[in-house]
Amino acid sequence: MPSHSGLIAIMERAARKAGQRLRRDFGEVEHLQVSKKGPADFVSKADQRSERTLYDELLKARPDWGFVLEEGGNIKGDPAKPRWIIDPLDGTTNFLHGIPHFAISVAVQQPNEMHDGWGDVTSGLIYQPLTDESYWAETNRGAWLGERRLRISGRSYLDEALIATGAPFNGHGDFDEWSKIFNAVGPEVAGIRRFGAASLDLAWLAAGRYDGFWESGLQPWDVAAGVLMVREAGGFVTDYRGGNQPINRQEMIAASDMLHSKLHKLIAGALRAKAKPE
Repeated sequence: MPSHSGLIAIMERAARKAGQRLRRDFGEVEHLQVSKKGPADFVSKADQRSERTLYDELLKARPDWGFVLEEGGNIKGDPAKPRWIIDPLDGTTNFLHGIPHFAISVAVQQPNEMHDGWGDVTSGLIYQPLTDESYWAETNRGAWLGERRLRISGRSYLDEALIATGAPFNGHGDFDEWSKIFNAVGPEVAGIRRFGAASLDLAWLAAGRYDGFWESGLQPWDVAAGVLMVREAGGFVTDYRGGNQPINRQEMIAASDMLHSKLHKLIAGALRAKAKPE
């Protein structure tokens, strides 16, 4: 039985409460007319309801903490206390289309005057409401799926590795950069998957389902919990340049130590080729 703090219990209780409503709302998506106004507006409201539930539950438990909310923006708390980083519905497009792959992500970030007022993420939880899978991690306490300890994949060869990513879409992201990285990585690996929820990608990486991950343009609420989870499962997470601030730089390579160095080499080579003048 893992020994987690009371903080994880608070996060899980809030996520499960929000998840109950998301499950009900997801059941209604299939009955909506597939038009831009109807389903999109409904999903936006589902997102907002989930966020409100999380906010109310977490505020009640820690009334002096601040929030970073995908929908509601930044809400200041006591600057000497931690803050919550929340994605109430990661995988909104999947949700909209009735695809059962989405999650709630909640993380705790500590104050640190040396880094614009905020430092390390020390607790994280990713909850998949439809499968009832609750992934959680705490600094120096490991990463877990319920009561099962998670370990990053032991594969060390690229040709055996299944890699996750997120692709640019509808004006978001750098298609040229992504294409160059894809063309460098794709021929070297066993497969590449794009499932549309970065939080679950990182949770699955921590669980050994994936062997590596790369993506850019990610927001803190997408990955704050997942980065901690991968690291606590024994993985390495850096930005594209090998630095240790992937959340701040909004670019990420994650894998075991052996595979990380190989992925980093491929991605760095692709970026150098992109930077060369025509």
